[in-house]
Amino acid sequence: MQKASHRRTAPLRIAPRRIVGALGTLGVLLALMLAGAGPASAHATLDSTDPRQNSVVATAPQAVTLTFSETVSLSSDSVRVLDPAGKAVDAGNPAHADGQGNTARVALNSGLANGTYTVAWRAVSEDSHPVGGAFTFSIGAPSDTSVSATALQGAKADGLVSALYGTGRTVAYAAFALLAGVAAFVLICWPAGATRRPVQRLLMTGWTALLASTVAVLMLRGPYERGSGIGKALDLSLVRATLDERIGTALAARLLLLAAGGIFLSLLVGQLGLPQRPAPAKAGEPDEDAEAAELRELEQRAAERPQREARLGLGVAGLVLAVALAATWVGADHASVGIQIWLALPFGVLHLIAMALWLGGLASLLVGLREGVGAEVVDRFSKVAFGSVAVLVVTGIYQSWRGLGSWGALTGTEYGKLLLVKTGCVVVMLGVAWISRTWLARLRSAPAEAAEVERAEVREPVDVAAHNGDPVRQAQLARQQAARASAGRDRGLTPTRAGLRRSVLVEALAAVAVLVVTTMLTNSPPGRVAGEIKAAGNAAPVAGGSAAAPQTEPGRTVELKLPYDTKGRTPNAKGTATVTLNPARTGPNEVKLALDGTDGKPVDVPEVQLAFTLPDRDLGPLPVALTPEGTGRWSGTTQLPLAGTWVVSVQIRSSDIDQTTPTQQFKVG
Repeated sequence: MQKASHRRTAPLRIAPRRIVGALGTLGVLLALMLAGAGPASAHATLDSTDPRQNSVVATAPQAVTLTFSETVSLSSDSVRVLDPAGKAVDAGNPAHADGQGNTARVALNSGLANGTYTVAWRAVSEDSHPVGGAFTFSIGAPSDTSVSATALQGAKADGLVSALYGTGRTVAYAAFALLAGVAAFVLICWPAGATRRPVQRLLMTGWTALLASTVAVLMLRGPYERGSGIGKALDLSLVRATLDERIGTALAARLLLLAAGGIFLSLLVGQLGLPQRPAPAKAGEPDEDAEAAELRELEQRAAERPQREARLGLGVAGLVLAVALAATWVGADHASVGIQIWLALPFGVLHLIAMALWLGGLASLLVGLREGVGAEVVDRFSKVAFGSVAVLVVTGIYQSWRGLGSWGALTGTEYGKLLLVKTGCVVVMLGVAWISRTWLARLRSAPAEAAEVERAEVREPVDVAAHNGDPVRQAQLARQQAARASAGRDRGLTPTRAGLRRSVLVEALAAVAVLVVTTMLTNSPPGRVAGEIKAAGNAAPVAGGSAAAPQTEPGRTVELKLPYDTKGRTPNAKGTATVTLNPARTGPNEVKLALDGTDGKPVDVPEVQLAFTLPDRDLGPLPVALTPEGTGRWSGTTQLPLAGTWVVSVQIRSSDIDQTTPTQQFKVG
C-alpha cells in the first residue's frame, strides 16, 4: 500500500518542475519573437495628404487626397473641406484615388478664394475600426477661420453609443463562450447533463444573449463609426451601409449561423436527453464461461451505440458551427490585416474556441457540481481545460508578438497595458485552477463523494389540511416543502464538492474580467500601430505644396507657466509645465514644452499632450504633435488661425492612474 501510495504521489512532485520548465521555454520564445518583430498593420494611419498638412499652396487645388497605411472604407461624408467661413467647399462622395483602396479623394469646388481651409476626415480601417482626424492648409496665405469644433472631431464616438457598443461586444464574447463551452461540456464530459434543466437554461441563455448582442452591435455600428448619437441606431440607411462593410457581412453571417445553432441545440437536447436503454447487469459468478461474458459485452456495446453515434455526429456539427462562429470575429478584426494573415486567422479561431471550452466549461461545472456530478466528469473537464490553456498560451504568445512588436510597447501603449492586465487575470485563473485540482484530488480520494449523485424525486407531502382552511398548518407545510426542495437541489453538495464549486466560481469571475479586457483590446490599436500613429503625427508629409514653417522672432516669445499636481506619489507628480510660443501670432508658431519638478529639475512622464482652444469661436482643441528633446523637454509646431483669447491645455499623466490637465489663457494678435 505504501508503495502504491508513493507511485501515486510522485507525479505531484514532478509536475511543478515541468510547469516551470514549460513557462521558461515559453518566456524565451516570447522574448525571441518580440526581439525580432517586424512591421505590421492594423488601425489605418494617415501617411500623407495632398495638399500637405499646414502647407500654403499658390493656387487652389482641384481635389484633396489622403493616403493611408492600409485599405479604408469610405462613406458619403468621410472627407469634408470647409472654407474660412465654415462653408463646405467639397463636391461630396469621396472615392478611392485611381482605384487604390488606401486612398481617399474628394473634389473641390472651382474658384476657391485665398485663405485657410480645414479638412475633416473619418474612415473605417480594414480591421473594422473607425479612425479620423483633421488638418488645415492655406491657399495664397493663411487667414482667420471660423470652423465648428465638430468639423475637427477625431475618431471618438458618442459616449453613450461607445459604451453600449463595447457592452454589446463583451456580451457577445461571453455568450459565445457560454454557448460553445456548455455544448462541448455536455458532449465530451457529461452527456447526461442534457437532461438537466439548469444546463438547458445555460444553453438557451448563451444562444439568446449572442443573438441579442449581435443585433445590437449591428444597429449601433453605424452611429459608432460616424460619431453620431444613439438616435441614429434605428436609421436603416446606416444599417445598410454597415452590411456593405466587412464587419456587417460578418454580423449577418453570425445571425444565419445562430439560426443553424438553434436547430443544433434542439437536436443536442433531444438526442442526448432520450432515456437510455438499460445496460445488461454484470455477472456475479466468477466461474462464468467466456462465451457468456463476450455476449454480455456485445449487448452492452449495442446499448451504448445509439448515444455514442449521436455524440459523434453532434460533436462534428458543433465543431463546424463553433469554427464558423469564431470566424465571424476573427475575419473582421486585427487578425484579418497585417502580417501573416494566413497564420493569424486560424490562430485567432483556435484562441476563441479554446477560450470558450475553458470559460463555458467552468459555467457548466458550477451547475454540474450543484447537480452532483462525479469525479469522473470533473476529471474529463480537467483534461479539456488543460488542453485549452495550452492552446491559449501558444496562440496568445503569437498574437502578442504580432500586435506589440517591441518590449517598450508593453508599457508605452494602451494596447500593451491592457495586454498586461489580461495576462494578470489569466494568471489568477491559473492559480485558482491549481487550487481546484487539489479539491479534485480530495474528491477522488473519497469514494463516497466521488460517485455521481443520482437525482432523487422529492415527493410532495400530502396536504391533509389544505382544505380545512387552517393557515398555521398551511404555513408549516409550505416551509416543509421548501426545505425538501432545497435538500433535493443541494444533495450533491458535499463539503468537498462545495469547496471545489467555490474555487470554480472564483475562476469564473476572473474569466469575466478576461472577457471585458479582451473587448477593450480589440477596440485598441496594437502597440506597434500606436507607434506608427505617433510617428505619422510627428513626421512631415511629402506631397503637395511648400510647408509654412514657423519663423521665430526675437522678442516675440510668450512664456506660460502652468503649475500641476496629479495627486500621485511619484517624484514627477507635482511641478510646473512651461509652454513657450513664438512668434505668438496668427499663423504657424513654434511651441516648446518643459516639465520641471518641485526641485526645478526636468522630470519625465509616461504621457503628455498639448492642445490649443479658442472658446469664443468654438475652435479646437487643436493638438500639437510633440517631439521629445531630452528629459522633460518637447517641441512642435501649431497653426493658430484666428486672433483672440486662446487657452493652452497640458494633459500630464505621471503614472497609470494619476493625471491632471492644467490650463491657462493667453492672447494672440
